[in-house]
Parts: sequence; C-alpha cells; structure tokens
Amino acid sequence: MQVSVENVGKLERKLTVKFPAERFESQVSARIAEMGRTVRLKGFRPGKVPTAVIQQRFGDQVRGEVLSDLIGSTLREAVNQENLRPIANPSIDTTGRPENGEIAYTATFEVMPEFPEIDVAKLEISRPVAEVSDADIEKMIETLRLQRRSFDPVERASAEGDFVMFEYSAQAGDYRFPEEGLERAGSVLGSGNLFKALDDVLTGRKADEEFDADVEFPADFRNESLAGKTANCHFKIIKVQEPKLPEVDADFAQLFGITDGDLEKFRKEVRANLERELKATLMARLKSEVAEKLADAHPDLDVPNVMVQSEAHALAQNSVPRGQQVPQQLLEAAAPVARKRVIAGLLMGEIARKQALVIDRSRVAEQLAAIASTYEEPEKVVELYNRDPQLMSGLQNRVMEDQVAEWVADHAATTVQNLGFDEVMRPVSA
Repeated sequence: MQVSVENVGKLERKLTVKFPAERFESQVSARIAEMGRTVRLKGFRPGKVPTAVIQQRFGDQVRGEVLSDLIGSTLREAVNQENLRPIANPSIDTTGRPENGEIAYTATFEVMPEFPEIDVAKLEISRPVAEVSDADIEKMIETLRLQRRSFDPVERASAEGDFVMFEYSAQAGDYRFPEEGLERAGSVLGSGNLFKALDDVLTGRKADEEFDADVEFPADFRNESLAGKTANCHFKIIKVQEPKLPEVDADFAQLFGITDGDLEKFRKEVRANLERELKATLMARLKSEVAEKLADAHPDLDVPNVMVQSEAHALAQNSVPRGQQVPQQLLEAAAPVARKRVIAGLLMGEIARKQALVIDRSRVAEQLAAIASTYEEPEKVVELYNRDPQLMSGLQNRVMEDQVAEWVADHAATTVQNLGFDEVMRPVSA
C-alpha cells in the first residue's frame, strides 16, 4: 500500500492511497465463492448455483461492497501510519477501477489542530457553590401548592391572586378587536399572564360589572394592530374566583408518589429533587465558566471549519421553526459564537487527553439514574441508554466534560462564590 499526504489548508489534508488490484480481486472472488455456498436462487439446489450466475446477478453489488470495505480498512491503516487525527468522515474520490495494477483513491478531511501549551494556572475561575436550606424546601412546597390550587367564586371585588374571567373589545382608531361582539379571556391577576395595565383595570372589579377604560397595550403585544397603542376598551366581568391552596397533609404527599402520605418522606423527596437540580445547575455554570475562560485564553486557535459549521447550524436551528431551512444570514450571525464553542470543546478534549483523565463510571451511573428518575418508568430509560451506544456515548461525553471542568477549577486561580439556592437557579442578569 502506498500513501501520500498533501496539505490543502491549515487543517485540511488530502490523503492519496493506492493498494494492489489483486487484493481487491481476490476478496471479490472469495465473497462470490462464499455466496455460491449460501445463496438460494429459484431453479438451483442450495450450494449448486454456478459462479457465472452469481457473477451476473450479484457481481456489481459484491464489487461495490468489497471496494467500500477495502477503502475503510486501508484508510484506517494510512491514517495511523501518517499519525493523523481526522475530526470527521472524509470525502472519498475514486474511480474504483484498476490502473497499472493498482486501485487508488483520495480522502479529503480536516484534522485536529496543533494545540499550544494550555496553562490553566493562569485562568481566573469563579466557582459558585450553594446548598439547599430548609427555607428552600418550604418555598418549593408552597410552589407545589400554588400549582395545585383550586378557585372558588366570590362576590367581592377582585384582588391580586384571583382568577378573573372577562369579555372585552378594544378600539384603536379605526381598528376594532374583535370586529363584532366581545372576546372572552381569563387570567390570574398578578401572574404575569396579562400585561400590567390590563391587570390594573381588572383589579377591584366584581362579577357582572361592565365598564370602559383606556388601556395602553405593550409594544410586543401579539396583536400588531394594538401593539404599542392606547385603545378604548369595554369590559364585562363574567366571574371572580379566589384561590384555595391544598393543605400539606397525607393526601397532598400522595399526589407526589408518597403512597403512605408520610410528610417527612415527602420533604426528603423534595430536598433530594432540589439537591439534584442544584448540583446539575452548579456544574453547568462551572462548565460554562471554564469553557469561556479557555476560549478567551486561546482565541486564535485554528479550528476545523466543519465543526464550526455544524455548531453554527445547531445554534441557528433554534431560531427557526422545526423543519424549515436555516437562512444563511442566521448561520453567519451564529458563526462567531460557534467558533468560540468549538475552541472551548477542543481545548477541554485536549486537557482530558493530556491529563489522561479516565471517565468515572460511578458518575455515569449517577447521572443516568438522575435522568431516569424524571420518567414514570426509570428502569426502561436505563435499559434504553444501556442498549443505545449513541445515547450512552453522549452521556459519557457530558460526564467527561464535567470532570475536565473540575480538574481545571482545581488547578486554576479559582475563587469560590457562595450563593443562595435562588441565586443559582434563577440568576438575575446585570
């Protein structure tokens, strides 16, 4: 086998491989002979199909399969021989026909960049830490009560927290919504489902009350003909209902899978769920911090175009409806962020390789259990991951990223940032 390598870009390589045509023909003959012993064709006894018939019926298929297998095996040999590290499947070009007793093909692909010395000791990392307190548990229980509240009719005027059902029309200039009659809607006052100006005019109203009011609609209101305008609105209050929260008792605990209604077990379950969410969020924030600082420290690293394009497409895809093609301008806008993410990912992978980090199987099992626990039949989720190599590989990659982030934090100039549960789970933007 003859191999030659040509640099056609910073990271792009063209590998030309030649192998003896005799190697190809002998494998074709061997496969044809094997088929003659196993193939079943109408009119022939098993194992008695003539070679000429096999050649006629299956020759092209066999030659294609053998060529594909030989290209795969020789390419792996060539890549190892030349110490190359491809980052994606290559583009193969070949006629597949022998010339001068050889079959040749070219494989074009991008390779891993040459990494600089990654000195993590110079990185300034902020690592958030937090714990779940008893107050956080009680707050979550209150949230669970709110999610399961019921509403009872009242004759009094509406107040924050009440559910108000109403009918309305809105007139802005020559535009009226709806064109005829009234539109019916309902919302819990103060919940954020309605905009504040509408909440305000509905507060202090009783069932069967009718009134007019000028309402300033927000600029991002879903009806473009009303958005950013002040409209004269007519309202009719259909009903007012006050919230009724369930008691935290055995019946309430049973709603969350505590079959015996033990409140102590229920609180322990709430704590375990909050601690699991907190741990995952803290790790995500640390991983994001490490990735950001690594990428900022090596902004000029050469990165494979195919990886940047794939990451940009994944980012841009989130901005278009499912099934629609991603516009080119979105891909171009996503490219800088995609490039930074690719740099961070490559550097983290190189750290794992250089430090010979070994994936922690117990952490894989722990994360799989955490994922499975969110489903009704967790054992089936575990079975699915164990049966699907792609799913398991993705999980293992995430665990390795966690381990790299922790290794970097342990060896960088890291400052511990003590936060409360809410500060971690619901950070406020500056």
